[in-house]
Amino acid sequence: MTASTVRLSGLGEVAERFDVFLLDQFGVLHDGTAPYPNAVEAIEELAARGKKLGVLSNSGQRTAPNRERLAELGIPVDRLTLVVTSGEVAHDLLTARRDEPWRSLGRRCLFYSRDDDLAPVEGLDLELVERPNDADFVFLAGSRTPAWSLADYVHLLRPAVERGLPLLCTNPDRVAVGPSGLRLSAGGIAAWYEEAGGLVHYVGKPHPEIYRACLAAMGEPPRERVAVVGDSFEHDVAGGIASGLATIFVEGGIHADVFKAGNADAVLHTLAEEHRVTPAYTLAGVRW
Repeated sequence: MTASTVRLSGLGEVAERFDVFLLDQFGVLHDGTAPYPNAVEAIEELAARGKKLGVLSNSGQRTAPNRERLAELGIPVDRLTLVVTSGEVAHDLLTARRDEPWRSLGRRCLFYSRDDDLAPVEGLDLELVERPNDADFVFLAGSRTPAWSLADYVHLLRPAVERGLPLLCTNPDRVAVGPSGLRLSAGGIAAWYEEAGGLVHYVGKPHPEIYRACLAAMGEPPRERVAVVGDSFEHDVAGGIASGLATIFVEGGIHADVFKAGNADAVLHTLAEEHRVTPAYTLAGVRW
């Protein structure tokens, strides 16, 4: 473990240090089918102590379906102050189009999402097209994996790269936690797009727009009183630190297999060196 990271047995040890806890969902609160053991109790205990709780997610979906899904999984959404998704933030940015790059993206959109969900583009001034030759940009809100592989997306999107179309990715996660293990997520497809020479605009952790939107909705609390709880060094830890927030890393998410296979302190040190960020705290899984 890095010298500056404090190992916690539960969130109760730092509850008095923070007024706001921003929780990732997949890999932190649930695995896509059920809450993790002790996660619901932790939410209840924090809420009982007057803490503001937000779910801050790299989901390309809008907030409403995410909130409904959390409730279906047994997460006590009535204890949450808000749910903020990258999909909702992107929808707001594309509605307003005040700044670049949103102002210049164009209206003709080659759109991809999970399960053909059109909610991310509902209400937007966009024309959905089916061919790169007809598009101004690509909008990648989610991945259809495992039904579609990365090779399938390469086949679909290579013409868009060749045409120089920008790609908007509203789920920067490269992999996602599921009940059967990790699966390719939209960020992994966007990473290939960049490597192939394409231009990618990201909305979501670790990029600043989602933090600005979330903190504004929380009433701009003092940043030293806000803690980010997540399982990704690349997104949760890096994004939280860049936004001036304390970070609590959860070992039981996307890196769970690595932590099970090796010395936890050594694995944490390796991840910190690889990503060049150090969380303030670490814990095995979300619990009170």
